[in-house]
Amino acid sequence: MFSGIIKHTGKINKIYKNNNNCTVEILSKMKFSKSEIGSSISCSGTCLTLEKYKRNLSKYYISRETLNRTNLKFLTKGDLINLEKSLKYGNRISGHFVQGHVDTTSIIKRIDIIGKSWFINFKLLKKYNKYLVQKGSITINGVSLTISKILRDGFQVVVIPQTLKLTNLIYLKEKDVVNVEFDVLGKYIKSFIKWEKKIFQKLLKF
Repeated sequence: MFSGIIKHTGKINKIYKNNNNCTVEILSKMKFSKSEIGSSISCSGTCLTLEKYKRNLSKYYISRETLNRTNLKFLTKGDLINLEKSLKYGNRISGHFVQGHVDTTSIIKRIDIIGKSWFINFKLLKKYNKYLVQKGSITINGVSLTISKILRDGFQVVVIPQTLKLTNLIYLKEKDVVNVEFDVLGKYIKSFIKWEKKIFQKLLKF
């Protein structure tokens, strides 16, 4: 579990491809201890397992399933990636609960820079509209953001200067593909309502 508050970024140093899977080596200032080997790290919103580390380098395995579902399949050497360690009990949560389970990817339709903030419009398949709530939380490339507007074919977020400074969102451009995770609480509520309706319909048959 993560918070979506990014304090570290890293650069892709090497990519080792093996059939349909791969391992990435990331160069960053994030510090690790031996006890953290095997722990979960959010890599641009995707929960990956820390396999090895040495000084400023850390290695992560990416399965075919993860590559298919995320924008990690487009990674190249030198790309900047958002990093976040998993939450510990008692940690303050400044963002929202983020699982690191990417629901889908989205294409950037438009970026408007007004003042120092970026207004970014994302295109989304209609089947995901049920998870969009205006002023609700959403995760883009592992960053906790707020939906400022629901559009006919997607949604809009506003990214403030501090977030741009600390994340890879500053390098986004139109037609880029990003990882999207919807608010887990919203998904659970949606699932519960669906289950409740089924139970109610069964009761009506008696």
